[in-house]
Amino acid sequence: MNNFQLLEYAAWGLSALLGLWILFDLIRTDRTYSEDLLNSSKEGEIEDALVIDPTHQGGER
Repeated sequence: MNNFQLLEYAAWGLSALLGLWILFDLIRTDRTYSEDLLNSSKEGEIEDALVIDPTHQGGER
């Protein structure tokens, strides 16, 4: 087995670990939060809530 094959197996192993982690996170998020909460935000709502100084909102003075 040469170095290229070892790197290929390492890449496949890392890919499998990342896939399992994504699957685990999907299940954990699904159990932790309701579907209504995950789909509730509207576009721009989050950015507007983060503005502390209203004079900086919308590029005004």
